[in-house]
Amino acid sequence: MVRIVRTADGIQVDRTGKLAGRGAYLHDRRECWVLGLKGALKHALKAELNAQDRAQLEDFINSLPNQVDEAETNK
Repeated sequence: MVRIVRTADGIQVDRTGKLAGRGAYLHDRRECWVLGLKGALKHALKAELNAQDRAQLEDFINSLPNQVDEAETNK
């Protein structure tokens, strides 16, 4: 699970799990992050995601492996 936190500086991916602020957790799978960006994170963090927050989270999403890639390597 990956923690996302709302801080005074905006929304951040909390790799340590120790940042202060309202947090939410997502699996490390792209489909969970896509759903999160559609509204679940906004609700869980009780915050609007601005363009900068979305861009940062989308950059993180792009670093995650595709489920198809994982399925092919497990054959």
